[in-house]
Amino acid sequence: MEIRELTCIRCPMGCQLTVTIDGENVSVSGNTCPRGEDYGKNEVINPVRTVTSSIRVEGGSLKLVSVKTKGDIPKGKIFEVMEAIRSAVVTAPVYTGDVLISDAAGTGIDVVATKTVERR
Repeated sequence: MEIRELTCIRCPMGCQLTVTIDGENVSVSGNTCPRGEDYGKNEVINPVRTVTSSIRVEGGSLKLVSVKTKGDIPKGKIFEVMEAIRSAVVTAPVYTGDVLISDAAGTGIDVVATKTVERR
């Protein structure tokens, strides 16, 4: 049996969770809402994250555009997604919601712009 202590990040409460892993059985205590239970179980079974960063822009009013993954990606793929982001360069104009990288690192998740950058 394994016990992990986590802080839930699904809502502003920040509940201190105790996740008990006993073979295939995973139980969560310390949560004050159902989101905490879901978070605790998922964090030990299949941890995922949203990645936020920025991509270089050529010919834009700004040199960088802020981006994020459109959904959660497996935690183990963060470095591959970041490498794709670091190597990407886009040409202005860029609009909020534009897909700048499709299927980032084979995750099936796109990287999208979170800001508009006009052409110079």
